[in-house]
Amino acid sequence: MTSYEPLAYDAVVLAGGAARRLGGADKPGLRVGGRALLDRVLAACADAHTTVVVADPRPTARPVRWAREEPAGAGPLAALDAGLRHTTADHVVVLSADLPFLEPDTVRRLLTALRAGRADGVLLTDADGRDQPLVAAYRTRALRQALAALARTASDGGSAQGGALTGLPLRRLTAALDLTRVPDGLASFDCDTWDDIAIARARIREHGHVLDEWISAVKDELGIDLEVDTRALLDLARDAAHGVARPAAPLTTFLVGYAAAQGKGGPEAVAEAARKAAALAQRWADETTGGTGRPDVAPDATPDTRPDV
Repeated sequence: MTSYEPLAYDAVVLAGGAARRLGGADKPGLRVGGRALLDRVLAACADAHTTVVVADPRPTARPVRWAREEPAGAGPLAALDAGLRHTTADHVVVLSADLPFLEPDTVRRLLTALRAGRADGVLLTDADGRDQPLVAAYRTRALRQALAALARTASDGGSAQGGALTGLPLRRLTAALDLTRVPDGLASFDCDTWDDIAIARARIREHGHVLDEWISAVKDELGIDLEVDTRALLDLARDAAHGVARPAAPLTTFLVGYAAAQGKGGPEAVAEAARKAAALAQRWADETTGGTGRPDVAPDATPDTRPDV
């Protein structure tokens, strides 16, 4: 494997907690930026070979495999064990379903750090330096062995592994593993309270984030996975608005997208269609300025109404 090849992995997303600090609300379904928290997390691990969500099934933005701990509500270690039973990759990303700022780059960074070292796992720490074992990448074998050892310690041999893990805290798992820690207060921010939800909703509407958030939300809503040059499309919209008329801006960008779709193209097709439309807008504008920024006809000129001789 070269350093340029992505590390194959499965993902386990824990989404079955009671959300007591939210009054029992359906936390994975709460929306931030128009998207359910669970769907935001699923978008961050979209390139996983298999994604297992440990919770009761619900509609999601992309297909996943469902699992449930026994008994339901038995806690994060029992849920993790249930999810791992459906994975086959040598590496697994483990995530909670309440991470509004998790991005694919964060998942890739965790996997890159895992591959670069010898540790059993790589996890994020939050703004206060606390471990966040549900924003982490692990070697699957090490994780399974640690869970099995905890189950043996917690039981007298009469309980199945999942049952023996009931109620055990996550810190028991992190203490049993050799872990690398990566500070990231933003990606590890989770929504445990209504104040957390309000903070997340406010942040994505800040000027520096709102366009990226909106584009991601629209792509999820429409079921498309396409990376586009946002700046190029904004420049095109500006040129159409200034060189033609303001309503031309949204219509032109729509037509560019439609043309790219008709050609079954990806980002390159969008870029080429945008280039052609931008050139057309410039030619349109040049007809009124002569390409000099000045009108072709003097402002005080009057039409020549004389009949042909």
